[in-house]
Amino acid sequence: MAPVHEKERELTREVAGTVEREIPGIEVLAVELLSPTRFCVFIDHPQGVDHALCARVTDLLRSYLTRYTVDVSSPGFERPLRKPAHFRNAIGRRVTLRTSVEIDGRRRFRGTVASANNDALALAVADGEPVEVPYAAIVRGNLIDEVN
Repeated sequence: MAPVHEKERELTREVAGTVEREIPGIEVLAVELLSPTRFCVFIDHPQGVDHALCARVTDLLRSYLTRYTVDVSSPGFERPLRKPAHFRNAIGRRVTLRTSVEIDGRRRFRGTVASANNDALALAVADGEPVEVPYAAIVRGNLIDEVN
């Protein structure tokens, strides 16, 4: 796996541990490196995400500001998908995926989540049979904006 994706996973574990412990109900969906010195934290909360919640999360992450510029964002229409539960909630929805290794000869996928268990998801793609994608191979997963 590329060093950038390893760093994102490390940051996600660290940031989620801090934020989810301090703010009840919040979920850190993903941390994405935007550059070597900037990352974005995507958060969700049952009551929604507003500027005040983003500011609280930013305040909790002050220790990172010596090394990074930190952005905090709601998930938006193209919600990040990283965990098995995210994909289970996306069954029947269109997604885009990038993997760290080739699966069926490619690393980029676009299709509909047909099923999702604890280890992998089945993705119905337009050009063939459903493809099984292990979560461990996914470096990016997002809902496809279906709003027209």
